[in-house]
Amino acid sequence: MLTSLTEQIESYLPELLQLLEESVNIDSPSRSKVQNDRMADWYAAQFTRLTGGRVQRVPHPIAGDRLLCEVGHGPKQILLVGHYDTVWPLGEAERRPFRIENGNAYGPGVYDMKTGLLQAIFALKALQDTGSFPEDKRVVLLLNSDEEIGSPNSREFIENAARQSAAAFVLEPPMEPAGALKTARKGSGRYKLQVKGRSAHAGVNPQAGVSAIEELARHIQRLHGMTDYSLGTTLNVGVIQGGIGANVVADYAEAEIDVRVATLDEARRIEAVFASLAPSLPGAELSVSGGMTRPPMERSEAAGALYALAREIAQSELAVSLEETSTGGVSDGNFIAAVGTPTLDGLGARGDHAHSPLEYVRIGEIPQRTALLARLIARC
Repeated sequence: MLTSLTEQIESYLPELLQLLEESVNIDSPSRSKVQNDRMADWYAAQFTRLTGGRVQRVPHPIAGDRLLCEVGHGPKQILLVGHYDTVWPLGEAERRPFRIENGNAYGPGVYDMKTGLLQAIFALKALQDTGSFPEDKRVVLLLNSDEEIGSPNSREFIENAARQSAAAFVLEPPMEPAGALKTARKGSGRYKLQVKGRSAHAGVNPQAGVSAIEELARHIQRLHGMTDYSLGTTLNVGVIQGGIGANVVADYAEAEIDVRVATLDEARRIEAVFASLAPSLPGAELSVSGGMTRPPMERSEAAGALYALAREIAQSELAVSLEETSTGGVSDGNFIAAVGTPTLDGLGARGDHAHSPLEYVRIGEIPQRTALLARLIARC
């Protein structure tokens, strides 16, 4: 069955590439509702045309409208997940439009993750066209519009769809040279630590001041000291600001901190640490904002079973080996796994250089990855 399914998908490749060019050449930065709504129009039209499926548009006043694209009427819901927003600003598609060179496709968002979205649509089309769409299933393709900025407007939307689903497949690119699938992702947090001190002349009366920079420096050392690679916990103070001059005791300083954790227990511990931060210098004041933004996607037995199925399909039906991995990067898969839905991530196209002008996908491997997704839908 897979041979004919793969051949069917290979026959779609010219059209898929034409649509990939169209989608890549439409700018869709996360914070542009106008452009993202235009992108949503495009995907809704293509999904309906190619699959005959149903599209529910979920409006949002700030973010681009989200889409729930559905095929099938069975009782078992399978969730496919992707985002159509990119990290690239308006005008990027005009500056470096889609192109094909040496068997690779290039352009803004081609790897992360507009190829993956088309893989999902064409996997469903292939199942329909070969008469192998599972009668017991209903497949929902969720298209998000603000993943690249943390899905601040979409978390509840994603979690609600996940709770109704027996399994979820995330079409993020593998971000790994061998194309390994992800059964675990770290959770992430973003904090801002602000310090108020008291200014004074650094030469005449420094003792009258309270240095916000010194106070902040003490906390930076403590926070960086909490990094524990054996636990998968990292804290990184990535941005600092403060002071107005070398001869002035600084009365203000701030830092932005990135946090990554591998388990929910670690996430709770880090949250408690930030909640308990207190000044060390008399007269200094601290203000902490932010928090954990994505829960960790911990490897579960159910996720392991999905990977085992994917590996078996890859070996026996595609004649390729397929590994699993974990990553410090995050995706909407974090939200899905955290509500208990078995989740397999990284099913998108192989390529490299996400979030870089060099990003590309390997065209020759698109049919294979699409066939893998189709068979997972049929057999899970």
